[in-house]
Amino acid sequence: MSEQDGRAARDREAARWFDDEAGPVVRPYAMTRGRTRTAAEGRLDLIALVIAESRADEADCDQMLSPEHVEIVERCRQEPLSVAELAAGLDLPVGVVRVLIGDLLDADLVHVSRPVPPAELPDEKVLREVIDGLRAL
Repeated sequence: MSEQDGRAARDREAARWFDDEAGPVVRPYAMTRGRTRTAAEGRLDLIALVIAESRADEADCDQMLSPEHVEIVERCRQEPLSVAELAAGLDLPVGVVRVLIGDLLDADLVHVSRPVPPAELPDEKVLREVIDGLRAL
């Protein structure tokens, strides 16, 4: 086998294990530094809204934040997003996104607004009576 044939075989072998379109691949545990939970875990259900704080502009300059942290802050600066929307938009597992949001909460770059529990919402019957009363006016 000539040197060119050997090089071509190695190139074909390398091509099987590398995909130009995939981009850099980082394992989720590397993004979270091996952490699977955050202190804010109880506040971060799928529909909890993540809202960027006014000082979130500093996130771009903070060298302690990963690109994923900065991306979360930038997305939430445009509009509040739920944990599920962030996970889908970033194409990351929900558990990873929760840990990253927990880091941002600790850094006071975002805050979380929990939705109103169904038990605290007004009864539908009461709302219908109010609507009927308004129509009667």
